[in-house]
Amino acid sequence: MRRLLPATTRSGWLCFFLFLFVQAHAQQDISLAGSWKLRLDKEDRGIKEQWFLKDEGQAIQLPGTLDDAGIGEAIKRDTNQMNKEVMIRLTRKHAYTGAAWYSKQIVIPQGWNDKMIRLYLERVIWNTRVWVDGRETGTGESLSVPHEFELSRYLTPGVHLLTIRIDNRKQYDISVNEMAHAYTDGTQIIWNGIIGAIKLSARNRLSVGMIQTYPDAVQKRVGLKIRLENQHPGIQKAVLKTAIFFGAKQVAVRTIPVSLASGTSDSEMECALGNQAKLWDEFHPQLYQVEVTLQTTGGKLLDRSKTSFGLRTLTNDRQTLRINGRPVFLRGTLECNIFPLTGYPPMTKEGWLKVFRAAKSYGLNHLRFHSWCPPEAAFEVADAMGFYLQVELPLWSMHAGEAAATNRFLEKEAIRISETYGNHPSFCLWSLGNELEGDFNWLHGLLMQLKQKDGRHLYTTTTFTFQKDHGRWPETGDDFFITQYTQKGWVRGQGVFNDHAPDFSTDYTGAVEGASVPLITHEIGQYSVYPNLREIHKYTGVLDPLNFKAVRNDLRKKNLLSLADSFTRASGVFAAQLYKEEMERALKTNGISGYQLLDLHDFPGQGTALVGILDAFWDSKQLVSPEAHRMYSSEVVPLIRFSKAVYTNNEVFKVAASVANFSAGPLTKALPQLTIKDQSGKLLFKKEWPAADLPVGNGSRIGETRFALHGLKNATALTVELKLNGTPYKNQWRIWVYPATIEDNADEVYVTRSFSETRRLLAEGKKVLFNPDTAALKGVNGRFAPVFWSPVHFPDQPGTMGILCNPQHPALQQFPTAFHSDWQWWDLITSSKTMILDALPAMTPVVRVIDNFFKNRKMANVIEARVGKGRLLMTSVNITDGLEQRPAARQLRYSFIRYMNSTRFMPETLLTPEQLQLLIQ
Repeated sequence: MRRLLPATTRSGWLCFFLFLFVQAHAQQDISLAGSWKLRLDKEDRGIKEQWFLKDEGQAIQLPGTLDDAGIGEAIKRDTNQMNKEVMIRLTRKHAYTGAAWYSKQIVIPQGWNDKMIRLYLERVIWNTRVWVDGRETGTGESLSVPHEFELSRYLTPGVHLLTIRIDNRKQYDISVNEMAHAYTDGTQIIWNGIIGAIKLSARNRLSVGMIQTYPDAVQKRVGLKIRLENQHPGIQKAVLKTAIFFGAKQVAVRTIPVSLASGTSDSEMECALGNQAKLWDEFHPQLYQVEVTLQTTGGKLLDRSKTSFGLRTLTNDRQTLRINGRPVFLRGTLECNIFPLTGYPPMTKEGWLKVFRAAKSYGLNHLRFHSWCPPEAAFEVADAMGFYLQVELPLWSMHAGEAAATNRFLEKEAIRISETYGNHPSFCLWSLGNELEGDFNWLHGLLMQLKQKDGRHLYTTTTFTFQKDHGRWPETGDDFFITQYTQKGWVRGQGVFNDHAPDFSTDYTGAVEGASVPLITHEIGQYSVYPNLREIHKYTGVLDPLNFKAVRNDLRKKNLLSLADSFTRASGVFAAQLYKEEMERALKTNGISGYQLLDLHDFPGQGTALVGILDAFWDSKQLVSPEAHRMYSSEVVPLIRFSKAVYTNNEVFKVAASVANFSAGPLTKALPQLTIKDQSGKLLFKKEWPAADLPVGNGSRIGETRFALHGLKNATALTVELKLNGTPYKNQWRIWVYPATIEDNADEVYVTRSFSETRRLLAEGKKVLFNPDTAALKGVNGRFAPVFWSPVHFPDQPGTMGILCNPQHPALQQFPTAFHSDWQWWDLITSSKTMILDALPAMTPVVRVIDNFFKNRKMANVIEARVGKGRLLMTSVNITDGLEQRPAARQLRYSFIRYMNSTRFMPETLLTPEQLQLLIQ
């Protein structure tokens, strides 16, 4: 029968065997993952009562959080009410803010006698204090880098009590309403615990500390700054050896003698990598490994440390961002610490692989970490996959630079971030924070301090700002500039798409002209998509989607739940079309070096901002496939310029073709081909240009062509495709063509704008097309683009989320349309007033309008009904005025009349005149 050792003895033997395993290496680690004791200290009694002397409390597993363990106040919300408390964000199942004490008996092996021992806590929120056997050893307060504690004075071979007090209360005022994503319940949660690695590390008293790499791609070399530690008294002599590897091949080695004074000292050297040195970028994410060893003069190994780097040079050439001398265009999205199962970021590479693989599959090469810095694993994956990252201080403040204690924390945090993650070639862009306001003199000083200390990155003062006299032009010292508009105009569609008729020849050249640094467009998109209620079952972790459940309950009460999937799909496909035009306008503009989407995936905080074509888990919502998205979001994007979306058949479709080429180099002998097909797929037109060489950069011009539309007798939608034959690169657009002349023969249909006349005609048993003036209607003024960001976060904004219709409805047979809004609806929607049908009997509108999900009203632009003895089709879209200049409105009117004159016009819904009058002012 097998005898079990006591738990503490088993732990000691485990550490001993682990020590035997690792003692051949200079650094020896003992993992502290496992069971700990926990005591909550909401009233802050622990220090006074000396909890650091006691190994008491309930069991908890670390790494992990109190939320993971289901510890804290249970949160309850009423999902039968659509209120801001429920809808503002995902809801924590448990929450705790305050001090928590974690204790554990640890065993230090005999072999660690006379070693330097450090405690490593990879990520904590926010303040840590550590005791060993009741003696306090130090404090930590970073939100971005590991907390490390020197414990050599306190740990000797044998058993010790390790106690960690973690306080997740706000230590400094770093953000507006706790919205900065390093410390927030809006995206990640304000958890208490320890995530990532938890370990003790032992090293010799002569050891290698931090290694900083400074690559020079032009000179094909790398500079090294190596921190050496001597915990012996007096000067010690040793030999420092640096070897650089590319894969298994050693490509450089340097060995130098060193004399180390007590404490820490830095040794610097350069290593040439040879003329065949491999560069790092998105296409060739090639990494070098650095191994630094410290030996005695007799050759005995004292310590060994490793890091990696990529040989790359990132520069700003006036308005052009360059990687290794080649223009680069950032196709980016935000990562706002959105991890709904845990409420905190993955600390392993496996967790980040899903994020970066999804982003890459949709054609992106860039992630911006909005007001936070990711952990080591994210940088490692980005390095290996060739992503360009923007890192930010944990700062989103309207009072930046105005509090001395906060300033000191942020200044130290910035240095910590640079030193901890600065070797990663993916760490390309550095911003001091999001939409900062306050003391720009302090921000400028911090920016210059960082630039002088670390030239491996490009820097910007703030990722946009609304502060007066700032935000419209680069700040002094900026290496790049992120904005949504300049002093000369908008550079994102939010300021354009509702107010200007669709125009696909426009770019932002005028708005960026004269800027002295590369410009990146700020948070483009933000087109709200209706909640995907099928996601609810995926929330199996610490966050409850009560916001989704509240929407579901509201739809159920209003008998709209069966339409939820259609609402999601129609609003989402429409949003994707708007995102496409946003991206293409940026790509067409010389002087723009990239865009940052908000967002490729959903942001379930800040008012349930479901603005993504992917959900919060980086999974597809089946709105647009990766292949389709890459047509307009990849290293090579074919582009065309044309003047409008809607034509008549007496016009000529004129198109100018170009290509945005941001691949690894020029495209030689490219074969551009443009085709136009009708709705059945029949080829109507083909244009092939001679083989062309396309340099790297925005919009290499291919040529122009024309297609006369006179052969198209009936209303139709055409698909225009530009592709480069022999390559995967192609792109597509839709235009709509209507007859230039239409017989406006109403026959048996009476067309009127008057309600009284409508009422009389219906009483007489007539067929009535009722098109009241929008001023006479109750309802919501029509807006083409969906609601911005979130109708919960911005509740006073007007607008809806696009239309939903059945393209096969006989009323639309002469008006080609998809089931969702598209560009041919722009004039119709902007000249409409959306009817609210809540007071009417249940009906299926011909053209439904999707309300924002915080209201969920029954809305429409076209309805039909039997009223008395008559039959009615009513539209709140203006199909009466200016029809000579409004071909879409003329064609829609014609389609309605054709339908109403047919035997198929047999409305099922019954309305009284009094019910109909409820829609009138």
